[in-house]
Amino acid sequence: MNYRQMGRTGLRLSSVSIGGWLTFGGTVDERGTRDILRAAVDEGVNFIDLADVYSKGACEAAVGACLGEFRREDLVVSSKVFGRMGDGPNDRGLSRKHIMESVDASLRRLGTDYLDIYFCHRPDPETPLDETARAMDDLVRRGKVHYWGTSVWPGEQLQDVHDLCDRRGLYAPLVEQPQYSLAFRGIEADSLPVARRLGMGVVTWSPLAGGLLTGKYDEGVPEGSRGADTSWLDDVLNDEMRVKLRAFSAMARELSLAPAQLALAWVLHQEGVSSVITGATRPEQVRENVHAAEVELDPAALRRLEELFPA
Repeated sequence: MNYRQMGRTGLRLSSVSIGGWLTFGGTVDERGTRDILRAAVDEGVNFIDLADVYSKGACEAAVGACLGEFRREDLVVSSKVFGRMGDGPNDRGLSRKHIMESVDASLRRLGTDYLDIYFCHRPDPETPLDETARAMDDLVRRGKVHYWGTSVWPGEQLQDVHDLCDRRGLYAPLVEQPQYSLAFRGIEADSLPVARRLGMGVVTWSPLAGGLLTGKYDEGVPEGSRGADTSWLDDVLNDEMRVKLRAFSAMARELSLAPAQLALAWVLHQEGVSSVITGATRPEQVRENVHAAEVELDPAALRRLEELFPA
């Protein structure tokens, strides 16, 4: 494993991290969560990415049940606030009330005194930006949160919140968490260059494009796969995409890599990326994914990949 600075901060993140979306507290039980976390930590992973809305708090509770087995100072634990967590009118969003109540609930479920990173999970057009920034600044000053960040914020809003924090003397968000992969490169024209300019770290989710870049869908949607149960692939997995995916898998074989390792390695070769957030349902997947941190892609390989999946 290697470790990268989170933007202009002093915090170092494992370049491959583990996330709990859809798995911990969901498709993976508590024992499975413990086995996956142990495998990740044994491989040098120090960044664990969660959210309160993942399985409606069950994700955080599942991790909290085994967090005490590790040295807390060795881990970077993040969670997120924004999504609906109840039926009340204030049980969602980025109001001061919801942020303050949500962080305490996350800390209780995790059984820890602080979060290393707390993300605003989406922008909230119904709450003044000043209110959100002041609440996050208060959490940092109180020691409940070490760094705060944003997730899936457009570049314009990243600039706006930094300008506001500069004017008011508030702690600014120092990490953005966008979706980013070879197959979905939209942030390169918007939030990625802004985050780089502002000195923000970038930790990416869905680096395997929802499984597209694992080889699973090269010939279509297999029965029993996640894609078979939803319509998310309807507009993506056309004949042209299948040709690209087969070529991508063939290139991975040429390089003696699994397709997932090649996809992760490409993201890690992009300027400004601090960590790629991976998911796993088995320890074996963790061990395969972490090897992407060691993969070196030469300029010719990078050109081939970018020609295959142009921005």
